Amino acid sequence: MQHKLNCWEFMRCGREAGGRNVDHLGICPAYPHHGQNCANVVGTFCDLVQVLRTSVHSNCVNCPFYNSMHFDENARLVSAEREV
Repeated sequence: MQHKLNCWEFMRCGREAGGRNVDHLGICPAYPHHGQNCANVVGTFCDLVQVLRTSVHSNCVNCPFYNSMHFDENARLVSAEREV
């Protein structure tokens, strides 16, 4: 089975601890415990555009990580239920 990546590894956003964008963007709120379910965390970024949401945001639905095998399938179900 292939190793599942965290969102910051997949997207290479540089917002993990010690990452290249931490100084000006801060550490991502999904780091370090929600790297495979970032769509359910308020204040994350998609392509460095802030996504503040109460349900699944269209940016998440169109996100390459969200649609990859790395995103937690159970978290996808939870976020889809919130959209309804």
